[in-house]
Amino acid sequence: MADLAKRLGLTQAAVRRHLDALAHENVVEPREQRVYGARTRGRPAKVFALTDCGRDAFDQSYDKLAADALRWITEHHGEGAVVAFAKARIAAQAETYKKAIEAVPAERRTEALAKALTTDGYAATARSAPVGEQLCQHHCPVAHVAEQFPQLCEAETEMFSALLGTHVQRLATIAHGDGVCTTFIPRSTTQHPHSASASTAGRNPA
Repeated sequence: MADLAKRLGLTQAAVRRHLDALAHENVVEPREQRVYGARTRGRPAKVFALTDCGRDAFDQSYDKLAADALRWITEHHGEGAVVAFAKARIAAQAETYKKAIEAVPAERRTEALAKALTTDGYAATARSAPVGEQLCQHHCPVAHVAEQFPQLCEAETEMFSALLGTHVQRLATIAHGDGVCTTFIPRSTTQHPHSASASTAGRNPA
């Protein structure tokens, strides 16, 4: 604490207040300092380490790493391998979403899907539209990668169609510069999951 206060030109009390505030916000967490060799008398020294939340405040290269990996797959195994990856990735999500959707009546399935997507960080909502509904995703965790690999969006659209049991149409995507990913779900009196087709036709097919 004293060393940090000296480096920052602050009092130890001020540094302690800042660290307590950061710990309260889950940016850092206190830990006992590791001792190598003989332990001295007194209470163990306390150090503060960044949490995952704190590390997220710094620039990350996850998007670049994912894009580089998919680019390598394309170069060495062709675009078909990227499509296969996108479908395999989305299939794992679909299993979770399927449980949420099948637990509600057909007329509430879009809403249930929106809630499930929100749990995964998509900030999704469902709203009524002429002759149907709109599923709006206000955030996309993979938007930067999907800009280069629209196969990710296409696999997601197909998943929506299969889960909701009806043809769906992707109207807009964040990956293509829109503010919200928007999918139109036509109103249907009979819905049969896993037996419908998807379309990415529209202003920004993805």
